[in-house]
Amino acid sequence: MSDDLQAGRHKRGGIFYEDFVPGTLIEHRLTRTVTQMDNMLFSNMTLNPQPLHIDAHYCASETEWGRPLMNSLFTLGLMIGISVNDLTVGTTIANLGMTEVKFPAPLFEGDTLHVTTGILSKRFSKSRPDAGIVEFLHRAYQQEDKLVAECRRQALMKRRIS
Repeated sequence: MSDDLQAGRHKRGGIFYEDFVPGTLIEHRLTRTVTQMDNMLFSNMTLNPQPLHIDAHYCASETEWGRPLMNSLFTLGLMIGISVNDLTVGTTIANLGMTEVKFPAPLFEGDTLHVTTGILSKRFSKSRPDAGIVEFLHRAYQQEDKLVAECRRQALMKRRIS
Protein backbone atom coordinates (compact mmCIF):
# COMPACT_ATOMS: atom_id res chain seq x y z
CA MET A 1 0.00 0.00 0.00
CA SER A 2 1.36 3.42 -0.91
CA ASP A 3 2.59 5.87 1.71
CA ASP A 4 -0.02 8.34 0.41
CA LEU A 5 -2.82 6.05 1.60
CA GLN A 6 -1.16 5.46 4.99
CA ALA A 7 -1.10 9.15 5.96
CA GLY A 8 -3.96 10.59 7.93
CA ARG A 9 -5.95 7.40 8.44
CA HIS A 10 -8.97 7.18 10.71
CA LYS A 11 -8.09 5.85 14.18
CA ARG A 12 -9.67 2.51 13.18
CA GLY A 13 -7.56 2.35 10.02
CA GLY A 14 -9.86 3.52 7.23
CA ILE A 15 -9.01 6.10 4.61
CA PHE A 16 -10.89 9.39 4.43
CA TYR A 17 -12.52 10.57 1.21
CA GLU A 18 -9.80 13.19 0.57
CA ASP A 19 -7.06 10.55 0.49
CA PHE A 20 -8.52 8.26 -2.17
CA VAL A 21 -6.72 8.80 -5.47
CA PRO A 22 -8.43 7.60 -8.66
CA GLY A 23 -6.16 5.24 -10.56
CA THR A 24 -4.65 3.71 -7.42
CA LEU A 25 -4.59 -0.11 -7.20
CA ILE A 26 -4.40 -1.72 -3.76
CA GLU A 27 -3.33 -5.34 -3.27
CA HIS A 28 -4.89 -6.37 0.03
CA ARG A 29 -2.77 -8.07 2.69
CA LEU A 30 -5.39 -10.54 3.92
CA THR A 31 -6.04 -13.80 2.10
CA ARG A 32 -8.52 -16.53 2.97
CA THR A 33 -8.81 -20.23 2.18
CA VAL A 34 -12.51 -21.09 1.81
CA THR A 35 -13.97 -24.22 3.37
CA GLN A 36 -16.93 -26.55 3.03
CA MET A 37 -18.18 -25.22 6.37
CA ASP A 38 -18.16 -21.65 4.98
CA ASN A 39 -20.27 -22.82 2.07
CA MET A 40 -22.71 -24.83 4.18
CA LEU A 41 -23.17 -22.17 6.85
CA PHE A 42 -23.63 -19.31 4.41
CA SER A 43 -26.02 -21.26 2.17
CA ASN A 44 -28.07 -22.42 5.14
CA MET A 45 -28.09 -19.02 6.90
CA THR A 46 -29.41 -17.41 3.72
CA LEU A 47 -31.99 -20.19 3.18
CA ASN A 48 -30.43 -21.13 -0.15
CA PRO A 49 -31.08 -24.86 -0.76
CA GLN A 50 -29.25 -24.90 -4.11
CA PRO A 51 -27.64 -28.36 -4.38
CA LEU A 52 -24.88 -26.78 -6.46
CA HIS A 53 -23.49 -25.49 -3.14
CA ILE A 54 -24.52 -28.04 -0.51
CA ASP A 55 -24.91 -31.50 -2.11
CA ALA A 56 -21.63 -33.23 -2.99
CA HIS A 57 -23.37 -36.28 -4.50
CA TYR A 58 -25.54 -34.11 -6.76
CA CYS A 59 -22.47 -32.15 -7.88
CA ALA A 60 -20.44 -35.31 -8.54
CA SER A 61 -23.18 -36.99 -10.56
CA GLU A 62 -25.13 -34.17 -12.22
CA THR A 63 -22.84 -31.16 -12.80
CA GLU A 64 -19.88 -30.38 -14.99
CA TRP A 65 -17.90 -29.30 -11.92
CA GLY A 66 -17.96 -32.63 -10.09
CA ARG A 67 -17.91 -30.88 -6.71
CA PRO A 68 -19.79 -28.07 -4.94
CA LEU A 69 -19.21 -24.49 -5.99
CA MET A 70 -18.77 -21.85 -3.31
CA ASN A 71 -21.91 -19.75 -2.97
CA SER A 72 -21.35 -16.69 -5.15
CA LEU A 73 -22.84 -14.29 -2.61
CA PHE A 74 -20.40 -15.61 0.01
CA THR A 75 -17.60 -14.98 -2.48
CA LEU A 76 -18.86 -11.44 -3.09
CA GLY A 77 -19.09 -10.70 0.63
CA LEU A 78 -15.65 -12.16 1.33
CA MET A 79 -14.07 -10.18 -1.50
CA ILE A 80 -15.43 -6.89 -0.17
CA GLY A 81 -14.76 -7.89 3.44
CA ILE A 82 -11.08 -8.49 2.71
CA SER A 83 -10.80 -4.86 1.54
CA VAL A 84 -12.31 -3.32 4.67
CA ASN A 85 -9.22 -3.35 6.94
CA ASP A 86 -7.09 -1.63 4.32
CA LEU A 87 -9.61 0.94 3.11
CA THR A 88 -12.84 1.68 4.88
CA VAL A 89 -12.99 0.58 8.53
CA GLY A 90 -14.34 3.57 10.43
CA THR A 91 -14.72 5.80 7.37
CA THR A 92 -17.65 4.26 5.50
CA ILE A 93 -20.99 5.93 6.15
CA ALA A 94 -22.92 3.60 3.84
CA ASN A 95 -22.64 1.34 0.84
CA LEU A 96 -24.65 2.92 -1.96
CA GLY A 97 -24.64 0.08 -4.44
CA MET A 98 -22.83 -2.58 -6.36
CA THR A 99 -22.90 -2.91 -10.12
CA GLU A 100 -21.34 -5.10 -12.76
CA VAL A 101 -21.03 -8.04 -10.36
CA LYS A 102 -19.41 -10.95 -12.20
CA PHE A 103 -18.19 -14.44 -11.38
CA PRO A 104 -16.06 -15.41 -14.41
CA ALA A 105 -14.68 -18.65 -12.91
CA PRO A 106 -15.80 -20.96 -10.10
CA LEU A 107 -14.42 -20.92 -6.58
CA PHE A 108 -14.15 -24.26 -4.78
CA GLU A 109 -13.55 -25.48 -1.25
CA GLY A 110 -9.82 -25.30 -0.52
CA ASP A 111 -9.16 -22.36 -2.86
CA THR A 112 -7.39 -19.35 -1.37
CA LEU A 113 -8.75 -15.93 -2.25
CA HIS A 114 -6.67 -12.77 -2.65
CA VAL A 115 -8.15 -9.41 -3.56
CA THR A 116 -7.27 -6.13 -5.25
CA THR A 117 -9.19 -2.87 -5.22
CA GLY A 118 -8.92 -0.13 -7.80
CA ILE A 119 -10.05 3.39 -7.00
CA LEU A 120 -12.12 4.32 -10.06
CA SER A 121 -13.50 7.75 -9.20
CA LYS A 122 -14.65 10.05 -6.45
CA ARG A 123 -16.90 13.08 -6.10
CA PHE A 124 -18.28 15.22 -3.33
CA SER A 125 -21.75 14.34 -2.08
CA LYS A 126 -24.37 16.80 -3.29
CA SER A 127 -26.53 16.36 -0.20
CA ARG A 128 -23.92 15.86 2.55
CA PRO A 129 -21.03 18.29 2.95
CA ASP A 130 -19.33 15.88 5.39
CA ALA A 131 -19.10 13.09 2.79
CA GLY A 132 -18.00 12.06 -0.66
CA ILE A 133 -18.74 9.14 -2.94
CA VAL A 134 -15.93 6.78 -3.94
CA GLU A 135 -16.27 4.11 -6.61
CA PHE A 136 -14.19 0.97 -6.12
CA LEU A 137 -13.45 -1.94 -8.43
CA HIS A 138 -12.92 -5.06 -6.32
CA ARG A 139 -11.40 -8.17 -7.91
CA ALA A 140 -10.90 -11.57 -6.28
CA TYR A 141 -8.50 -14.22 -7.54
CA GLN A 142 -7.89 -17.78 -6.46
CA GLN A 143 -4.38 -19.11 -5.72
CA GLU A 144 -3.50 -19.61 -9.41
CA ASP A 145 -4.45 -15.97 -10.12
CA LYS A 146 -7.65 -16.91 -11.91
CA LEU A 147 -10.26 -14.14 -11.57
CA VAL A 148 -13.26 -15.57 -9.70
CA ALA A 149 -15.24 -12.41 -8.83
CA GLU A 150 -15.40 -8.70 -9.44
CA CYS A 151 -17.73 -5.79 -8.82
CA ARG A 152 -17.92 -2.05 -8.89
CA ARG A 153 -19.00 -0.62 -5.53
CA GLN A 154 -20.05 2.88 -4.64
CA ALA A 155 -19.64 3.97 -1.02
CA LEU A 156 -20.45 7.14 0.90
CA MET A 157 -17.23 7.98 2.73
CA LYS A 158 -16.45 10.38 5.58
CA ARG A 159 -14.57 13.52 4.73
CA ARG A 160 -11.83 14.62 7.07
CA ILE A 161 -13.23 18.16 7.02
CA SER A 162 -16.83 18.69 7.99
